[in-house]
Amino acid sequence: GMTAPGELTDEFGRIDIYLFDQLLREHVKPGMRVLDAGCGHGRNLVYLLQHGFDVSAVDRSPEAVAKTAALAARLAPELPPTQFRIETLESLSFPDASFDLVVCSAVLHFAEDPVHFNAMVTELWRVLAPAGLLFARLASSIGIETRVVSLGSGRYHLPDGSDRYLVDESQLLTLTERLGGALADPIKTTNVQGQRCMTTWVVERPR
Repeated sequence: GMTAPGELTDEFGRIDIYLFDQLLREHVKPGMRVLDAGCGHGRNLVYLLQHGFDVSAVDRSPEAVAKTAALAARLAPELPPTQFRIETLESLSFPDASFDLVVCSAVLHFAEDPVHFNAMVTELWRVLAPAGLLFARLASSIGIETRVVSLGSGRYHLPDGSDRYLVDESQLLTLTERLGGALADPIKTTNVQGQRCMTTWVVERPR
């Protein structure tokens, strides 16, 4: 039958549309071990928690982790509360190769400089299992190169008034190669009226 808009929210929360796209294309399957790195209030986890994914989540905000853990307790009470942890992306406490999917949505652009950025990406990659998928969305300069002002250390002032660490396509391609990964999808960028650009970077770890 028809799904009312309210029911869609119940089922998917306010899931990132590009993560939803991965679900639609069955790149992401129930039973997978998933880490949401920088989970916020868990908006990307509603569907995953309701459909038998083995979800873990971290955020540096204790309030965010408390909210996500409460959401998990309600939707997937069988998951151990110890899988929801207050920690930074550059120092994850999970063992190597723990996850089939690592989701990092709208976090990497808060990097202070290239060292911080690379430290976060290195950790996300470390906890990703062979044949796993790293799904990241992050601010970029792609398509607004002439409209951003460099603040040094990889950070820029954007037309929307925010300051962000920005990547471009060549940086993401170099990084993919350095990690020994392969793009699971072409790099896609959404340009929001020339005010900011959000890039979806999906990397597969080889078997």
